[in-house]
Amino acid sequence: MNCKIENVNGHIEVYDMSNNFLFSADTEYEARCDIAKLIA
Repeated sequence: MNCKIENVNGHIEVYDMSNNFLFSADTEYEARCDIAKLIA
């Protein structure tokens, strides 16, 4: 899954490549773990 991870005001937001919001996370590590779960 291709996605974009952005740090926004101290939390992480994840978007798909069309800039649709997918989810937020507290840390980049948490976001990457959640992405891994989505593609598993």
